Amino acid sequence: MTDFDAEFEAKLKHDEELKFKANVRRNKWLGAWAAELLGKSEVESEDYIVEVIACDLDEDGEDEIVKMLVRDFAAGGRSEGESEVRAQMLRFFEEAVAEIKAIAAEAKENSPDYVPPLLPDMPED
Repeated sequence: MTDFDAEFEAKLKHDEELKFKANVRRNKWLGAWAAELLGKSEVESEDYIVEVIACDLDEDGEDEIVKMLVRDFAAGGRSEGESEVRAQMLRFFEEAVAEIKAIAAEAKENSPDYVPPLLPDMPED
């Protein structure tokens, strides 16, 4: 294996890890957003967030999340549709990537052994 191959593999691994962490954060925030709109209690919200995160483990995870949320919104008398859910997913994903990168940069400056948490608090609107 050449140095280029090793660097390419390391970059690919890093990018996949970043995407995984960002998707988990996005799904947590998305589940909390939907639970709030649906008027769920704190305990119900926690369970709902877990359902949303688990839903992404399916082969068509992102599409399954959208279907689930749109279905739940309709059942709850809400008007949010696929476009609103996808827009919120994108917003949360972008915020998650930015947050992970910021945490990693700060950690690199302060402590090379620091590992950022997988599930942070929701961003403030």
